[in-house]
Amino acid sequence: MSKWYVYIVRCADSSLYTGVTTELKRREREHNGELQGGAKYTRVRRPVEIVWSEPHENRSDATKREYQIKRYSRKKKLALVSEES
Repeated sequence: MSKWYVYIVRCADSSLYTGVTTELKRREREHNGELQGGAKYTRVRRPVEIVWSEPHENRSDATKREYQIKRYSRKKKLALVSEES
């Protein structure tokens, strides 16, 4: 069974995007246009870099956490990112 990850990327314009995936490196490449896929939001804000991630046992838990983080203020997301540094 694959692990799921919630992640935050920092875009070229310093904005933050939150998503879920099973493979962080592949997803970063998709967001950067190296592979097909990626979000419309990041398509015009390249390059992006994954600056934070958190593993979860299943997709359900990961998407619940993603929803929670997407509701955070920018300040709270940046605090989350700086905790990992």
